[in-house]
Amino acid sequence: MPKVPSINESPLVPKPSGALIPERDLLSTPVLETHHLGIDFGGLTAVDDFNFTVGKTEIAGLIGPNGAGKTTVFNLLTKVYKPTRGTILLNGEDTSGMNTVSLNKAGVARTFQNIRLFDNLTVEDNVKLGLHNANSYSMATSILRLPNFWKQERLAHEKALELLSIFDMQDMAGLKASSLPYGAQRRLEIVRALATNPRLLLLDEPAAGMNPSETAELMENIMKIRDTFQIAVLLIEHDMNLVMGICEGICVLNFGRIIAKGTPEDIQANPTVVEAYLGRKKGD
Repeated sequence: MPKVPSINESPLVPKPSGALIPERDLLSTPVLETHHLGIDFGGLTAVDDFNFTVGKTEIAGLIGPNGAGKTTVFNLLTKVYKPTRGTILLNGEDTSGMNTVSLNKAGVARTFQNIRLFDNLTVEDNVKLGLHNANSYSMATSILRLPNFWKQERLAHEKALELLSIFDMQDMAGLKASSLPYGAQRRLEIVRALATNPRLLLLDEPAAGMNPSETAELMENIMKIRDTFQIAVLLIEHDMNLVMGICEGICVLNFGRIIAKGTPEDIQANPTVVEAYLGRKKGD
């Protein structure tokens, strides 16, 4: 795999709360803070005492063995699930009164483990659906096709192509989403999420199904997205080359609880993390 330039030029430093964020974000309100977040399903505790902070422009990772609770955390952060306890702050504001739609408008976008595209729509139209937050014309304007409708349609077309160009997909704009190769569908889902103008982008296993070359390109593009849009990215991923190559802060879950937080170097050297992934050696 080609080597991707390190982004860890800004060391993690502690806030007064003890949370670690990149030094460049120290004077800014964290884009995400969770305090004692947890959820129970019946008598089963799926996530418990999840305390995590993501800096304003941080690329952070959430990792752990299968079934550790990672996607459940994403579902809590995006209001798919209502937490049993705890608080989620977005840019310092409590999100407890928000639903999935209002949270997206406030600046949180996500992709999914299983790709969720509108297969029968074109690539461009999938991206345009993500631009709904920017639409300001009324239903009547749309129905009557008044000048403001055509003006905003032209702007949406230009913006969709601009976003697609991040992944060199502008030439695919007229193709049906279902006709794209798997890796391109993954990239399209990320572009559609970016179209909602997020402050925090949640990527659920973005490299799943990609070959090493595609994964290396994805790593470069995630950093490009962070730098271009000055947003934070939180990703779940099993590809440790990707995680260790681009994440500044990493949180490790096991059985719904955090077992480690720190830099990639800290995580790689943590015996509790190694045991969680590889199991305890016989005789230990």
